[in-house]
Amino acid sequence: MEKGHGDFGCSHYKRRCKIRAPCCDEIFDCRHCHNESKNSIEVDPLDRHEVPRHEIKKVICSLCETEQDVQQHCINCGVCMGKYFCSKCNFFDDDVSKNQYHCDECGICRVGGEENFFHCSKCGCCYSTTLKNSHNCVEKAMHHNCPVCFEFLFDTTKDITVLPCCHTIHLECVKEMERHFQYSCPVCSKSYCDMSRVWERLDREVASTAMPQVYLNKMVWILCNDCGENSEVNFHIVAHKCLKCNSYNTRRTRGVGASCSSEISEMIE
Repeated sequence: MEKGHGDFGCSHYKRRCKIRAPCCDEIFDCRHCHNESKNSIEVDPLDRHEVPRHEIKKVICSLCETEQDVQQHCINCGVCMGKYFCSKCNFFDDDVSKNQYHCDECGICRVGGEENFFHCSKCGCCYSTTLKNSHNCVEKAMHHNCPVCFEFLFDTTKDITVLPCCHTIHLECVKEMERHFQYSCPVCSKSYCDMSRVWERLDREVASTAMPQVYLNKMVWILCNDCGENSEVNFHIVAHKCLKCNSYNTRRTRGVGASCSSEISEMIE
């Protein structure tokens, strides 16, 4: 039963079986391998599709090549095709260190240990128990694409984080944004971390930057992305500060070449 453990599988899962995709009748190491192959840029858009995991009916043992109905142990050689096996998702994985579990309400398997997560019916997804009494419910919170890489979040294999504004995003995508000095949510533009030191630096920069005489008495209307307040402030070429919350994460709405783009395209480290 342990023969071949860790020797078979793909970049997504270590497992001792392959699947026959019910949608195209082709054999792949896993559904992710199928989806990557069938949705690559080389494939005609009309031919692109994804395998429906719950419709998988046949698997092929990686050791003896026997094709059979979905089950944990090979009917021919008896090998365990996946130490973790879910008959609901037709899912196999030999790496049980992920602490996989099946959530009936999500309808899919997740990782991290069932004891460490709870399912929010309104959000329609599982969250860490550390958020149980503090998260703000957003209907279908993870039933959309990541706003950075556009991968569907609900069944992604990557780590997900919930920003203070309650929008969900891949953790790695947040880190990539930070590497490019972007500290606002790509969905709603609210700052997702403490920006007080940045605002203090901008205070100094605004105070030390003299304005041309022609702009000294010019006023503009701004919208604060952080608190949502509209304010009329003195025009400045560096940035505009919200009168309510002191944030510089603002954008002009009226006056002096008003622009709907954010005033701060690149936050100062």
